[in-house]
Amino acid sequence: MTTTITPELITFPSSTHTLSGHLYRPQTTNPTNPTNPTNPTKATAGIILSHPMTGVKEQTTALYAQHLSAAGFTTLTFDAAYQGASTGQPRGLEDPFQRVEDIKAAVTYLSSTLESSRIGVLGICASGGYACFAAASDVRIKAVATVSAACVGGMTRCGGVHRGLKEDEGVIKGVLGGAAEDRIRRGVRSSSSSTTTGEEEETPKMFDAEKVLQAKKNGEEVDSFFGAGAEYYGSAERGKHERSTQRVPLQSYDRMVVYDSFAFMRLIAPRPVLMIAGAEAETLHYSEEAVQVRAREPKELFVVPGKNHFDLYDQLEESGPKLVQFFTKYLA
Repeated sequence: MTTTITPELITFPSSTHTLSGHLYRPQTTNPTNPTNPTNPTKATAGIILSHPMTGVKEQTTALYAQHLSAAGFTTLTFDAAYQGASTGQPRGLEDPFQRVEDIKAAVTYLSSTLESSRIGVLGICASGGYACFAAASDVRIKAVATVSAACVGGMTRCGGVHRGLKEDEGVIKGVLGGAAEDRIRRGVRSSSSSTTTGEEEETPKMFDAEKVLQAKKNGEEVDSFFGAGAEYYGSAERGKHERSTQRVPLQSYDRMVVYDSFAFMRLIAPRPVLMIAGAEAETLHYSEEAVQVRAREPKELFVVPGKNHFDLYDQLEESGPKLVQFFTKYLA
């Protein structure tokens, strides 16, 4: 049985923001034999974990952080700027370039904390893309792994995450129009010194569990990806968290539409890349293309049979040991 590791609450700067993080330090000695270190070669190796879009550090990244820390790594999770317990307005904003900067800031913090150059990054969902983008231009990241990786830019331009979707001019025009209106609306409120009361409620939810459940009861067809997302984020036993509201300001989309997570995968080499995805995940094609077409060796695609995108958020039976194996090989 794995011992639960209580994380240390930390903060660190990222651009103009202050990020809230959790630092998990591994047990370096065996409780039954204190003179025999359990993982002496991993003690100064660290892994940064970046959460999915609309997520917070207490959800899936916490599970993976515990798993990797139990294997001997120091792990760091954090809330992205604008999200969770970190600073930034408007709340919930998804800014890909800030998310990449957040990862680099976490590398700076962990490097100084461990006084080590053995730092890896694990990104989940949208952060799978952010982790790859960050590593392409930050050589301090020595190994990159992803779980259920996706590109928010591709999603925005195509109007969804499903395989086979192409860029849609109508979709792009729509999201840019919505983003423009959101900026005007919030700007008017700011200049008039009005309060932001009700602004949160006006921001649409990405995964609305109540609507999905009602639609299913009514016999309506529900998109498989958003249905599974609503199930995960709406379940107290899985990913429900008070700071993970699922509300994404519309001005996020004019930031995402010009972003491409995997455009520079080739620049990560010769550092290693591991991408893990479920065989039933609508997002599997992102990892397939990133590994098979865009990345250079050393690279690996690990497909978990029978799992969808969100299953791998909290079902670590296969993904967990694979990550330990990967980071042990390249960091320990």
